[in-house]
Amino acid sequence: MAKTNPFVFLQQVRTEVSKVTWPTRRETVITTIMVVIMSILAALFFLGVDWVLGTVVRTILGMRF
Repeated sequence: MAKTNPFVFLQQVRTEVSKVTWPTRRETVITTIMVVIMSILAALFFLGVDWVLGTVVRTILGMRF
């Protein structure tokens, strides 16, 4: 493997980073909101599944809490 001068490496990194298409602020905000909403929906879903399964198990085992 060829060794690269750190200065040359940093130049290559800058060149590659300049080629990246960065998201706009609006795209970032919308994506963040979507992630938060989906996380809340997933949490509510698993809360419901946990409650149902817990109720079924307590019913089968005859426990009442």
